[in-house]
Amino acid sequence: MYEETFREAGLSLNEAKVYEALLQTGETTVEKIALKSQVHRRNVYDSLNKLVEKGLASEVFIESQKNYKATNPRRLLELLKEKETKLENILPQLETKYNSIEEKHEAYFYKGTEGFKNYLNDILKTNETVYFIGAKAFWLDPRLQIHLQRFEKQRIKQGIKFMHLFDYEVKEQKPEILDLVGKPYKFLPKKYSSPTAIDIFGDYVVAFVGVSPGKLDKTPIQFVIKNRRLADGYRKIFQFMWDFCPNEK
Repeated sequence: MYEETFREAGLSLNEAKVYEALLQTGETTVEKIALKSQVHRRNVYDSLNKLVEKGLASEVFIESQKNYKATNPRRLLELLKEKETKLENILPQLETKYNSIEEKHEAYFYKGTEGFKNYLNDILKTNETVYFIGAKAFWLDPRLQIHLQRFEKQRIKQGIKFMHLFDYEVKEQKPEILDLVGKPYKFLPKKYSSPTAIDIFGDYVVAFVGVSPGKLDKTPIQFVIKNRRLADGYRKIFQFMWDFCPNEK
């Protein structure tokens, strides 16, 4: 009945069965414990020794016979508190080791429209604000719409925000993207337009090559770098650019 709870408190499967049998039978012999717990007699001896060590059982000698009985179940709480104390004592050392481990990083690329789907899933998984530098409105590409419908619904549900720095041409060539993504957005000066775009979210920096207003190349490629410090650095660059671009009315 209580076997699972005993195991969660730190007892092995056999220890839990034997301890519950002791609670139900009171002072008794190994033979009766084996019968009640349905644990092999040889394993009952091992479990009893461990329960005695943990203070959950005690030995009772009657003439030449050794019996066993359970101690107060409140001892289980004491065991848990002892484990908690031990963990608290070493926690500062564990945290030091954790913080000293070199930050993990990855670099890879996505290719094709299926790769774009992976990129969208990364945004949802990260669940942080997305910063767009040199945005081209290529999300309007007809090949992407099947992926974007589900993404946009889930993005709104998760409350993921967008901040766009669009290329200047988008304002004239693809203004419909502005209603789709919503504010806040700004435009880079015309002389800074390029065939690339950079998105930053969470640990990710994603660079797009061969993009233009409203469309992707035939086989789009996205270069992905995953590193929190790098992403934080790009966010600062974004903020600098944002601060010096005029507000949209």
